[in-house]
Amino acid sequence: NMAAHQKQTSSGGGHTPRKKVQVSYVIRDVVERQHRSGVNSLQYDPYLNRLYSAGRDSVIRIWNTRNLEDPYIQSMEHHTDWVNDVVLCCGGKNLISASSDTTVKVWNAYKGFCMSTLRTHKDYVKALAYAKDRERVASAGLDRVIFLWDVNVLTALTASNNTVTTSSLTDNKDSIYSLAMNPPGTVIVSGSTEKVIRVWDPRTCQKMPKLKGHTDNVKALVLNREGTQCLSGSSDGTIRLWSLGQQRCVATIRVHDEGVWALQVNESFTTVFSGGRDRKIFMTDLRNPDNRALVCEETAPVLKMTLCNDTSSLWVATTDSTIKNWPVNNRCSQLDDYDTDILVPLSQKPQASIKGNPSIRHYAVLNDKRYIITKDTAGNVAVWDVLHACKVEDLGAADFEAEVKKRFKMVFVPNWFSVDLKMGMLCLHLDDPDCFTAWVSTKEAGLGPPEGPDPKINLGALVLQALLEHWPPSYLPPDRPENGTVVAPTMNGGDRQKPGNMYFSMPDHTPVTFSEVGGRTLLRFLVGDAGRDAEELLINETIPSWVHDVVVSKNVPRFPKIPFSLLPHITSGVKPLRSSDCYASLPRPQTSAHARSCLMEMKSQHI
Repeated sequence: NMAAHQKQTSSGGGHTPRKKVQVSYVIRDVVERQHRSGVNSLQYDPYLNRLYSAGRDSVIRIWNTRNLEDPYIQSMEHHTDWVNDVVLCCGGKNLISASSDTTVKVWNAYKGFCMSTLRTHKDYVKALAYAKDRERVASAGLDRVIFLWDVNVLTALTASNNTVTTSSLTDNKDSIYSLAMNPPGTVIVSGSTEKVIRVWDPRTCQKMPKLKGHTDNVKALVLNREGTQCLSGSSDGTIRLWSLGQQRCVATIRVHDEGVWALQVNESFTTVFSGGRDRKIFMTDLRNPDNRALVCEETAPVLKMTLCNDTSSLWVATTDSTIKNWPVNNRCSQLDDYDTDILVPLSQKPQASIKGNPSIRHYAVLNDKRYIITKDTAGNVAVWDVLHACKVEDLGAADFEAEVKKRFKMVFVPNWFSVDLKMGMLCLHLDDPDCFTAWVSTKEAGLGPPEGPDPKINLGALVLQALLEHWPPSYLPPDRPENGTVVAPTMNGGDRQKPGNMYFSMPDHTPVTFSEVGGRTLLRFLVGDAGRDAEELLINETIPSWVHDVVVSKNVPRFPKIPFSLLPHITSGVKPLRSSDCYASLPRPQTSAHARSCLMEMKSQHI
C-alpha cells in the first residue's frame, strides 16, 4: 500500500523505552553563538532580513543580515543530532526542522522556541519540502518513507491536543536524501541511493512514472512552480533538467568535477546555481546550458545555498562552520557575455561572512579516565574535565601527542564512558553496565581532603547523580504528597537529602539526553532545568531503571573487591604477590589484562 494514513502523537510522552537506553551529555559553553561544525541548510526571511542556519552541532541559529558586525540573534536548541534541513512557512512565522535524531520539529520562528515534536520517522530525517500555496510540508529520510503534513494542523498542536493525521508515501526502495514540492502542492519528487527520481501527486498519493538517468545518489532537487520541470543534482557530478510531462531528461549539465549536492534556482526558473563536493559554485542558464559562469570557489564542500532578494547575492553553507555571502548582482541575464572556456570566478572573496567556531576533530582520553585532550580544526589543543563538564586548560597550538604523553599517569581506570565528536563538540555516552566499572579512591580522583579516610567512589554513579541533582525525586522523600506540593523539610533537613553527590556539580547549561542506543532520542533537558515541572514529569516517564536505581534509590553498584595471588614464572625473578596485596575491582577480562600490565611494569623496573 503506497499511501497510508496514520495518527501520530507529537509530544515525547507515551514513548515507552523498550530498547537499551543510554545517557549522554555535551561539554559546551553557556551560549554557543557560533556554529561548531558544518551547516546543512539555510532559510532566508526577506521581510525581517533574518537568516536561519541548521547546524551539524544540533543547533539552529537565527542571524540578522542587516547587522553583520554582530549578526547573532538567537539559538534554537531542542535537537540532539545534526539538523539536516529547515523550511520557513506561514509567511516566516514558523520553521520546520528535520534531524538525524529521527524527529521533525515545529518552531515559533519569531520567538525561537520549539512548539511540538513529530516522532513518526524511524531513522535519520534528511530532507523537507514545502508547498507554500497550500501550507503543506513533506519529510523524508533513511527510513525510506515520505510523510505529508498540514502545517496549519502542526502549528495548532498543544500538550492536550497532540494527535495529528498524516499521509505517507511508502513505495521507496532506498534511503531518501532529497525532496521537492512545487508551491501549489501538485507534484512531489524524491531522490535516493536508488539513483532514480520518484514522482507523486501528493493530493491523491498517486504514483507517477519514475525518472531514470543518474548513475549515483540524487542529492538535490528543485521543481518549477507549475510542476512541469524538475532539476536534479547527483553524486555522479551531473545536473539534469527533466520534463515531467515527457517523463524524460531534456538536458544534462556537466560543469562540476565531483558530486553536486546543492541547487538553487531564481524565481523565473531560468538560472540554476549549483554547488557540491568540488567547492565550486556555478551559475547556468537553463534556456541555454552552454551559458554558464563560475560564481566563486568556496573553501569547503557546498551543502546549501539560498538567494537573497531574488538574485542580488547568495548565502552559502558548507561543511565548514562559517556561512558566506557571495555577490551575484543580478548577473543571470548576462550569462551569454561570459567566456565559458576561461572560468575565472566572478568573485574572489565573499562580501560578508558569519563566522563559525572550530570543531573538535581529535581526542585522547587520559588513562585516569577523567581528563580528555582535544585538537580542533584550527589546531588548538585543550584539556577537558569529564566530571565537571568543562574546559580546564587552553593549550593553543601545542603538540597534541606530546601533551598526551606529558599527562600520562601510572594508573589503570577502566573505560566507563565513550566519546562522540560528530557534532564538533565533546559528547559523552554512559551505558549500563560499563559506566559503573570505574572505582577510584577519592584522593586519587582529587575529590577528597588530603587527610582522613580515602573511600572508593564510582565515577559513573557520581556523574549520573550530578546530571540529575536538580531533579526533585533525587533528593526529596519518596512519600511526598501526590499533588506535587512538597512538605517543608525540618530544620535539620531530616526528610530531605542533599542534592547531587557531595563531591561535584555539573554546569546548569549542560544538555543531557536519554536515547535508545544508536537510535532515537527519548528526552533532552538541561541540568539546571530538571527541577521544572514539565521536565520533572518527562524525566519520570523516560528515566532508565538503571539510572533511577543510582540517582533515586542510591543503589550504587557494589565495589567488587576480589582478593587474589600472583605467582610469577620461575624465570622472571619477580617476587610473588600475596592476596593481602592484590584485589580485583574489574570484570575478569580486565583484571587479567591489568595484572599482566602490572607484572610487565614491575619486571621492567626490576622490582
